[in-house]
Amino acid sequence: MTLDSHGVLAAVTIAMYVPFLLVSLKIVSKYGMARGDGWVLLLVFCFIRVLGGALLVAAEEVTPVNTSLYIGGYALEASGLSPLLLCTLGLLHSIFQTPDGFPRYQRQFRLLQLLGMVALILTIIGISDETSSSSGSSSSGNTMRRAGVILFAALYIILVGICLHQWTQIRSVMRYRKQLLKAISVALPFLAIRTIYSILSTFSSSTFSVTSTSSTQANTSDLAKFNLFTGEWQIYLVMDMLMEYAVVIIYSVAALMLPLNNDYKSPDSYQDQYPLSGPQY
Repeated sequence: MTLDSHGVLAAVTIAMYVPFLLVSLKIVSKYGMARGDGWVLLLVFCFIRVLGGALLVAAEEVTPVNTSLYIGGYALEASGLSPLLLCTLGLLHSIFQTPDGFPRYQRQFRLLQLLGMVALILTIIGISDETSSSSGSSSSGNTMRRAGVILFAALYIILVGICLHQWTQIRSVMRYRKQLLKAISVALPFLAIRTIYSILSTFSSSTFSVTSTSSTQANTSDLAKFNLFTGEWQIYLVMDMLMEYAVVIIYSVAALMLPLNNDYKSPDSYQDQYPLSGPQY
């Protein structure tokens, strides 16, 4: 079966993110799990994009049509914004670390992570309800899906606020984390466009019902061109795929080029500052 435009874009997504899946694995191994919450979520995002693309390609190749593959692929596409936002949150949190690696404002950032997780859960449950056979579930599912994307938008605004706050405190930011803050600042406009697309796409239709991209119900909404299923693929390519890819490239280059671990003090430096803290003979 020949792939349609969405199938081709899904195949391109796989080709785009397989290399970065390997790169993000290297990044996580470089920084570890304990100090690299943001980098771990970058890995999760790349995995979601590869898996989602594979499901959509498989959905168009399988005969007869398997609706579950379409639902799974598009559900991963719709919820993929969450790990990218949470990745940014994790990177911003790392900038608040002290030279000895102590994470400051732990409770506040945990609450923001919870906000992102709630948004993700609402999105997934909403999609699940909307794809069920019950009309009542479909209505509540649409409400939850829209609530989820509003929370994503709120989280993005908070990220911008945190970034601006850190620029006001730039003199107290560690050397290489200043460079990381610059990278995040460059990535935020791309992430803004991606978030806006998610909002427009979610509100472009009152349903998430899909069997295939060619058999989806007609959408006459003013926002129809932003619809994930029936909208213009050129808009999806620019506002969704390319914006995400730009963010991933920026974060990956920053992770590979910046010696962020050099910001931490070595044990020897503590011996120099506090000589009596070492073993006494």
